Amino acid sequence: MEDCIFCKIIKGEIPCFKVYENDKVLAFEDVNPISEGHTLIIPKNHAENLWEISEADLHAIHMASKKVAHAIKETLKPDGVAVLQLNGRGVNQVVMHYHLHLIPHIPGSPELTMTAWELRPGDMEAIRQTAEKLASAIK
Repeated sequence: MEDCIFCKIIKGEIPCFKVYENDKVLAFEDVNPISEGHTLIIPKNHAENLWEISEADLHAIHMASKKVAHAIKETLKPDGVAVLQLNGRGVNQVVMHYHLHLIPHIPGSPELTMTAWELRPGDMEAIRQTAEKLASAIK
């Protein structure tokens, strides 16, 4: 993708603060971090979202995320790491290139809003019906 900012980062046309790289993925610091150590992991092959990414690239992303998460744990000593991945403009995906966020929570810092939602019991019948619909659609 010629106008994709992440593709330009991969090509070296735009600089980044690289954390990790292999033949399939690149991990770098988010320049609009939610917390210290907020890292993005992207596939080198362009895929817009979870529906488009290849299984091999998805596997590579998650294997790299484990390495990066260990580095975050060792160096920043967080009490947790949020793993966030958005698909589509309806959920605020801004860069239309698949990317996985690793967002550490450093003890004593404000809570990560994406991890703080109120647990409310759901309608069990509605949940059962949704599960059946989803299960029947899996290929």
